[in-house]
This record gives sequence, structure tokens and C-alpha cells, in this order.
Amino acid sequence: MTAPLPPQSSAKKADFHRYPFYSPRFWHGMRPATWWGLLKNGHFRIHPTRYGILIGVTLATPVNTILAGLQWLIFRGKLSNAEMHGPPVFIVGHWRSGTTLLHELMVRDERLSSPSTFQCFAPHHFLISQWFFQRFAGWLLPGKRPMDNMAAGWDRPQEDEFALLTLGLPSPYRRIAFPNEGPTDMDYLDFEGVPEADVKKWLASLRQFLLRVSTSTGRPLIIKSPTHTGRVARLAREFPDAKFIHITRDPRALFPSTVRLWKGLDDVQALQHPSEEGLGQYVIDCFNRMYASFHRDRDQIPTGRLIDIRYEDLIADPTKTLESIYQTLHLSDFDAVRPDIENWVETEHRGYKTNQHQHDPEIETLIRKDWAEYFDRYGY
Repeated sequence: MTAPLPPQSSAKKADFHRYPFYSPRFWHGMRPATWWGLLKNGHFRIHPTRYGILIGVTLATPVNTILAGLQWLIFRGKLSNAEMHGPPVFIVGHWRSGTTLLHELMVRDERLSSPSTFQCFAPHHFLISQWFFQRFAGWLLPGKRPMDNMAAGWDRPQEDEFALLTLGLPSPYRRIAFPNEGPTDMDYLDFEGVPEADVKKWLASLRQFLLRVSTSTGRPLIIKSPTHTGRVARLAREFPDAKFIHITRDPRALFPSTVRLWKGLDDVQALQHPSEEGLGQYVIDCFNRMYASFHRDRDQIPTGRLIDIRYEDLIADPTKTLESIYQTLHLSDFDAVRPDIENWVETEHRGYKTNQHQHDPEIETLIRKDWAEYFDRYGY
């Protein structure tokens, strides 16, 4: 049994960037059956202050069905012959380990692309609707994400896990809607105990979404979701030419930053007032499950298709780190994108500030025990 965690200090709303009441939540892209299933899973325990979200999403869901039908009519021929434009590259690693920063940097290479925020929020119909939101509805999103200083926007690269969630696939992210009801779909962090037919259905849906994105962009995809960390073996089988970038970070910063992440998401996305009870233990349990699977399965990925990098190295020298990635994974010529990365380093990178976290000695003692393999394997 894991020892009880010491109480975590509550993050005040002032600690997070403002997320306007009119901004869309993850759930706005769902269709009626998926939305109903999510509400049912949360036992309809919705706080009255969140009724605005409830009404807004409920009104949006039939519109998503109509637009999905129009997209199918217009694009069914093209989508039936869709293919990936080169092998996908998956960025994996725990939440707050630098996956977003790395994702943003890699898609600065115009030869590469990624699922965008709008595509992940509206996976049913983005092929016919993204032009409108990109041109006329940028005001709906805040300038920065609530939990950190990364920019937000419809065109920014985004986690495909949000698209899978919106499409109605099982995902641990369903917990965000009803955080007080406890974790959900934890078996989808590593597919342990999931029937093979369900795993194949899940992977097929992922493939179909990525094919739609590929149809839209016409370029190889850089895909980032921390939730994929424990799924690498199945992803490598589903996408035989796929390549993987695994990023690590000092767990003493990783733990508090991840707790902050969930607090920020729960604050703006949940249909309840989050109690935050058990949040620290949830972080530990997710980490253990993801990395038990990753460490067991990573050797199944052929040499030259997986690289480990450290967040600390990425921050210290982004250009050198990206050059190593390009060379190890045999991506396109790095010299073509080097000037853009160097310009980013000299401008945006110098002004970016990471969140500061206090180290709790009790927490550090606990995670050094529970995450000992990670500390030792990656040199922290």
C-alpha cells in the first residue's frame, strides 16, 4: 500500500490564466449520444453554477451531428482513399514533462503538421467547419492556456486524446467532467484488461481521425498525447513505420506541475465544483500505470525509431536537442528549419517563464520510493 499523501495546497483561481465563460469546453464537440453517456457516467451530479455549460453543450451536440453528416456527404469519396503522408511521429512522456513545448517546436517545421486545437475539439466535422472558426471565431479562446504560459488558439497543435474523447472513445480524460466521481477508464492508459476487440476498435478510430487530419494538412503528422505513453507497443503495431520521442523531466518538478494541471483543467472544464480530494494519489497512480507499460514494452520498438530526451536539455539548448531528434529518427534535413528554431530561441524562448513549484520534502520522499525506476533510469 502507498503511504497517504500529505495535504496539497489549493491553487487559487488567480494562479491560473482566465478562461472566459463563453469559451468552448472539451464537451462542446460531442454528439448527443456521447454527451448523454458522459452525463450518465457522472450520475448527472452537476453543480448549479455549471448549468450554463450543460445548456451550451446540449444545444451544440445536434449541430455537430448535422455538420458530421454534411462532411460525410462532401468528403466520403476522398476519405475512403485517404492515406497518411509519411510515418507519424508520436511524442510521449508524462504530463508536464515538456511534451507541449516539444510539439510546438517540431511543427515550426513547415514540412510537418499536427492535429490542431479546432480539429481535436470538433473531430466530427472540422473538414467543413475549421475555415469559419479560424477566420471569425478566434476570439472564443483565451490567449494562454489556464495552467501555464503556453499560447492558445484554434491553429495551435493539440493532443489527439481530446479528439478521441469527443468522438466518444474511452479515455481517462472523461474524469475531468466529473472529477469528484473519481478516476475513469484507467485501463485505457495501457490497455491492460481491455478486450482485444475493444482495443482494435479504439485504434481504428484513432487511425480514422488521423487520416482526416492528414487529408486536411497533406503533410506528415507529429502527434502528442501523454496518454499514449503506456500504449506505445500497440501504436507501433497499428502504425508499423511510426517513430517515437520520449521526453522525461525531474519528478520533483513533474509531480506538483501535474497536480496544478489537473486543478486548472478541473476548474474550467468540470461540471462540478472539484473537491481535489485524492488528486495527488491520482497523479501517482497514473504515472505508475503508464510507465509500467512503457518500460515493459519500449524494447519492442526497433532501434532508430525511439529516442529519449530530457526536458532540462530541451530548455537549455532547444536547437541541439531538436537536431539530435532529427538525426536519430532520420527525419527531414534539420538545416532547413534550423534558422527558425534559432530565431525562436533568441526571441520567444528567452521571455518564456515556467511555473515555479515548491518542493515538499514529504512528497519527494514518497515519489522517490514510488517512482524509483524513473529516477534511476533517467538519471534524476
